[in-house]
Parts: sequence; structure tokens; C-alpha cells
Amino acid sequence: MCTYDTETVEIEGSAKGPDGWFAVTRAAVYVDHPHHAPFGHTLNIDFADPAQGPAARVAVELTEEAARALMAAIGAALDKAPAGLASAGAAV
Repeated sequence: MCTYDTETVEIEGSAKGPDGWFAVTRAAVYVDHPHHAPFGHTLNIDFADPAQGPAARVAVELTEEAARALMAAIGAALDKAPAGLASAGAAV
């Protein structure tokens, strides 16, 4: 069942689309019917820069299991990184 509940968060980062890299400033997360994945419902994440228009968007459609595994992997990677390494403005 689609909830139509969407969580949005302002973010800082980059994504690679068909025309190359672009800044991403917003992520939208919601459960809905996927456009491409072969499942009834997926957790969908849209990474976008609304100021650049609809072409500045990268979308992923994940099963619940994949989404939860991704959350765990993100937490583990951040927990293992030295403090502040993944912070905004950190030198690469």
C-alpha cells in the first residue's frame, strides 16, 4: 500500500547523472510503486538539486531488506571513519 508519506532532507553532496556530476541539495525518501524495479513496492530515494530542474535527479528503488542493509552499511562506514572525516568542508 502506498502511504504517500515523503520524508525530505536538505543535504550537501554530489551525484552522477546522464550528463555528468551535479550538486545534490535535497533527498526525498518514500515508499511507493517503483518505476523500474520488479517489485510491488520499494523504498525510493530521490537525490536532487531542484534549482537545476528535473534533469538534476538520481533515483534509487530498493527492497525493504536492501534499504535496511544500506542503512546499516552507512552507519558502519561512518562509525569506522576517523571523527570529522566525513564532515562538510573536510579536506579530501
